[in-house]
Amino acid sequence: MAKKAASFAALGGLVFSTDAGRHCPDCSQPVDACICKQTVIPAGDGIARVRRESKGRGGKTVTTITGVPLAEDALKDLATTLKKRCGTGGALKDGIIEIQGDHVELLLAELIKHGFKAKKSGG
Repeated sequence: MAKKAASFAALGGLVFSTDAGRHCPDCSQPVDACICKQTVIPAGDGIARVRRESKGRGGKTVTTITGVPLAEDALKDLATTLKKRCGTGGALKDGIIEIQGDHVELLLAELIKHGFKAKKSGG
C-alpha cells in the first residue's frame, strides 16, 4: 500500500496554477486563440425566412427568422438590433431569431435594408 503524502513538499510543490489562463473546454487552447469557435456560417441557401408562429406558445404570437447566413456572434447582434427596432423582446435559440409579436412586414424591410435576401414564409 502506498504511503499518503503528508505535506505540500511531498506532492511536488505545485498543486494548482492559473498561470496559463483560461482554456477552451473543446480544443484545450487558450480562450484568446480558440480555434473551435471561429466564424462558422451555417449551411443553407442564404435566404432569411420570416414567419409568424403561435403554435405551442400558449396562443402568443412570435415572429421567427431562420436561415440568416451569419456566425453566432453576428447573429446575436442582429437579433438585438431587430428587437430594438420592433420595440419588443425576443430570443436567439439554435440559430433562430424569435421576436415577440407579429412584425413580419417590418422585419422583412429591416433585413432587406441590412443587405439580406429575405422572404415571407408560411401563411
